[in-house]
Order: sequence, then structure tokens, then C-alpha cells
Amino acid sequence: MKRFEWRDRIHALDAEADCEEIVRILATHEFPWDIEQALGLALYRTYAVPSVGELLAHTQEFTERTQHRYDDTALILNDIMEHGFGPGRGRDALRRMNQMHRSYDISNDDYRYVLSTFVVMPVRWLNDYGYGWRRLSDHEIAASTNYYRRLGRHMGIKDIPGTYAEFHELFDSYEKEHFAYTEGGRAVSDATLGLMVDFYPAWQRPLVRPFTKALLDDRLITAFRYPEPSAAWRSLAAGALRLRARAVRFMPPRTEPRWARQSPNVRGYPGGYDPSRIGTFPQGCPVPHGMATVEVPATGARVPADGQALAPEGATPAETPEATGTD
Repeated sequence: MKRFEWRDRIHALDAEADCEEIVRILATHEFPWDIEQALGLALYRTYAVPSVGELLAHTQEFTERTQHRYDDTALILNDIMEHGFGPGRGRDALRRMNQMHRSYDISNDDYRYVLSTFVVMPVRWLNDYGYGWRRLSDHEIAASTNYYRRLGRHMGIKDIPGTYAEFHELFDSYEKEHFAYTEGGRAVSDATLGLMVDFYPAWQRPLVRPFTKALLDDRLITAFRYPEPSAAWRSLAAGALRLRARAVRFMPPRTEPRWARQSPNVRGYPGGYDPSRIGTFPQGCPVPHGMATVEVPATGARVPADGQALAPEGATPAETPEATGTD
């Protein structure tokens, strides 16, 4: 297989009709590590929006169950991407996500901003920062934009931007208007950075923390009130990622997809999982029949007890109440 064969295959597909397949190729063959990092930073940025950061801190999911929250987010988004929006595991994951979100008072504007981070950050990582082994083409950017527009419609988001340029404008203007320090946002940020550092061996962690903070732009550093990273760390972090990109360019193309569920950083469900049985079940959110849960005292939400990520042997889909969602 030639190095640019996946790129050529993508450009033979339609950016609208085949957007799901194009995004799968980009995320699992062409740029699996890069897109994982970019989407992680996309979610991380949302903590600097006070309404988002304070809500996440209130649920205690990101501060008390950080690994579980990371796993649940990665796996639900993975199943939607891997299996699509139609009936089956992908739709189950989408419904589970919608169940959780609709249990809280989240504004449409916040939904739109979060969606914009998923559209913009991979392009910023790969193209603007130069961390990708090649640049995304306009065709690929359009396909990715169409995929997240489709996801947004399934989430019930209104007034979704129509183009990448419109998403970028929303992304930039929303951050300028809303980014601000809150104790909750800072607590969620600290917990997430701690988890990211823990992904590495103990001897590397003293270097990983300043390296990671050096990747945060000035807007984030100000919003979280972190000390400004030194110019040396900024240069080292950016240089290391660009050097990695040059090395990857000369590697053979990935023939087998690498899904987020295969990441060694996803640790919570070694025995497997059912997307309808992971995440949180806030008050009023139906819990699958027969699933044991434990309560989060501060919020009253329930979370699956250990070993409950898979349905009991012999259970049928009819035994699990359907989550409400936009199909």
C-alpha cells in the first residue's frame, strides 16, 4: 500500500454523502494519534467557558471519576464514529449521550460552541500548528465539517453553522466573549491534566506536565490562571511534535484501523462494555433494568457499579428502556 493511497481514496468519495467514511479513514488510518490529541484538546477548551466548567465540576465526574469520564467520552464518541448514526451500536451510543446531556440545563449556544471545537481543533492541530504528517485538504475539511453537522443534528442542536469558516468564526468569537476563570473550570482542568500526566511512566511525568501546558495557547492559560509557559518549553513542545510529524511521513500507511477503544489510555472496561450501560444516570434518567448502580452523593446521579458495563448473560434489548434522542 502506498503512503498516499488513503488520501487518494478519500478524494474519490463525496464530502457530503460519504462524510462518515471519510472521517473514519482520517481518524483511524491517516491521523489516529493526532486526531485523538486534537479532540482531547477540543473538549479541554470547553472547561474555560464558565457555564460548562462549573457544570462539569458540579457533577464531580471530571474531578472524582476522571478516568471513568475520560473512558466514557472516548468510547461513546468512538461507537458513534465506528458504527454510524443508523440502528445498532452507534445509535445506542448517541442515545446514551443525549440522555446524559438532556438531564442538565445546557444552552444551545454552549452546544454549538462545543461542536465547533470538534470541527476546528483537528484542522488547527494538523494544518495551522503543523503537527500533522500532511495537511488536511479542503475536501477533507468539508467532509469533517459535514460529519459534525450531522452529529449536531442528531443531538438536536439548532442553528448549526453551514461551513468550516462559519464554525471557525463561532469558535473564535465565543471564546473571546465567554472564556473566563472559574474555580470549577480550573478544578476540572487540573484533574484532566493530572490524568493526562498519569498516562505516562512515573519517570516521565515531571517533563510531561510542563510539555502539555506548553501546548496550551494564551487564551487558555489566561482563563485557567496558569503561569505562562516559558519560551523554551513552547519551542520544545512545538518542535518535538513537528519532528514527530516528519518521521511519521516516512512510515508505511496504517492498513488496519486504530479505534479509540483500542487506546491503552482507556482502562475502565477491560471486559468490554455496552454503550447503553456506561456514563452517568442523573436524576430522572432511566437506568437499564437489572443494572446495579452507585450514587454520586453531591448530585444524586447514579453511575454503573463495578462489573455492570455489560448486560447479564441472556439479556435481550427489550429489557433495557430506550433513551430518548433525536434520530
